[in-house]
Amino acid sequence: MTQDPSTMYRWRQLTDRQREQVLTERRQYNRPPHSVPHIESDTTTYYMITAACFEHRHLIGKSPERMSAFERDLTALLHESCNQVFAWTILPNHYHCLVDAPDVSALLKSLGQLHGRSSFYWNGEDNSRGRQVWCNAAETVMKSERHFYATINYVLHNAVKHGYVQKWTQWPYCNANEYLESTGPEKALHLWKSYPISDYGNNWDPAEL
Repeated sequence: MTQDPSTMYRWRQLTDRQREQVLTERRQYNRPPHSVPHIESDTTTYYMITAACFEHRHLIGKSPERMSAFERDLTALLHESCNQVFAWTILPNHYHCLVDAPDVSALLKSLGQLHGRSSFYWNGEDNSRGRQVWCNAAETVMKSERHFYATINYVLHNAVKHGYVQKWTQWPYCNANEYLESTGPEKALHLWKSYPISDYGNNWDPAEL
C-alpha cells in the first residue's frame, strides 16, 4: 500500500540542525546498554524480537512525536521485562530489539498489549477506527556468539540498510550512540568486521559505522 508522502515521517528530509534537536531530546530519557555477555551453550535466553506494521505501512512514523513516544513505551517495557537490552532500533514501519528475555512468552504477550494500546491511540489520532496496525511480534533465538554479534550489527545498521541515514549514529530511534560509547569505537569496529551481517542478506561497508 502506498503512503501519502505528506503524512509519512521522513528523517532524511530534516535538516542537520533539526536532526540534532531530535537526538538531543531523546537522549534525555534513553538508558545506557548493559555489558554484552558470552553465549556458552545451545541453551540461551537471548532473542531478537521483530514486529512490523500491517502491510508495512508507515504508521509508527506518522510523526517524530509518535516515533519518540513509541520508543519511550517500548524501551520502558523491554527494561521491565528483560534481564538486559542489548540493541534496538525503531523505523517508521517496524522495529527490532535484541534482549535477554528469561520468559519470552510473557515478553511477547506484553508487546501484544503495547501494540493494542498504540493501535487504539493511533487509530483515534488518524480517524481510522478498526484499522489493523500491527502484525504479531516474533522471536528469533540466538544460536551462537557469532549469531549474537551479527544480530547487534544488523539491528543497529537497520536505518542505514533502509536508506534513512548514512551512519548508525545519525538515526535517533536506536541505541547506537550508547552502544558505541559503552563498547568503544575500536572494539565496535572490530565486532562489525568480525561478525558481518551478510548472513542477513545485506550489503555492508565498515566505513558506514
